[in-house]
Amino acid sequence: MSYPFLKGHGTENDFVVLPDPDGSLHGYVDGEMPAERVRALCDRRAGLGGDGVLRAVRREAGWFMDYRNADGSVSEMCGNGIRVFARYLHDHQGEAFPMRIQTRDGVKVLDCSAHGDGRDLTADMGAPEVRGDTKVSVGDRAWPAQHVSMGNPHAVAFVDDLADAGHLLEPPGHDSSVYPDGVNVEFVVRRGEHHVAMRVHERGSGETRSCGTGACAVAVAASLADGAPRGTSYRVDVPGGTLHVEWTEDDRVLLTGPAVLVAEGTTDL
Repeated sequence: MSYPFLKGHGTENDFVVLPDPDGSLHGYVDGEMPAERVRALCDRRAGLGGDGVLRAVRREAGWFMDYRNADGSVSEMCGNGIRVFARYLHDHQGEAFPMRIQTRDGVKVLDCSAHGDGRDLTADMGAPEVRGDTKVSVGDRAWPAQHVSMGNPHAVAFVDDLADAGHLLEPPGHDSSVYPDGVNVEFVVRRGEHHVAMRVHERGSGETRSCGTGACAVAVAASLADGAPRGTSYRVDVPGGTLHVEWTEDDRVLLTGPAVLVAEGTTDL
């Protein structure tokens, strides 16, 4: 069976997009997409390659983003992915901005950014949840971290050097009682005023070139550490580019960055 796909990325966090309007092409009877199919699609040597899969399904009058990590596991939210998803809906389904997209973390609103070269979109990621202090470790080194939820769990640790995180092939150590389903771990250094850089290990995908919800969690943690007023914009450098995050006065986190579609075709994976 052949079916259509697209490939896109946001700051080099890359995804396979699967159009599935009526929800029947990729699911079993219960609507769940087989994890083995996700793994095959995301395989960088034998598949299309990607950090995750974005399945586009119509629900009532709108669209639902069914997001899966590269290992086939379900994730509640993906900040870079939802911008790529919105780019697909605009370019291929004729959806206008601003648009509302249904996710496992509720409805998110996407709009064109007033900045950038036209590729940038802004996602209203909703209100963050700051859940207190925790810790993470790599090998025999450990750091205090801030537990922040952006619909999915994050542990944000400030380090002296991004190389301190090591290769990040395996999940960093963390408190399993705090994160029973695993955690996305961000290692952060300061580059200047309201300017940070990060590396990330994403649960279910490993180290990725970027993480949108991770950048949001980092900006929230940095803002709290700096005592920055709400509405302050943070620049977050990731290995794949730059994201901008604003924690607004009305407790919304706005994530701005590129969303690019680079290929489309059909596959029988």
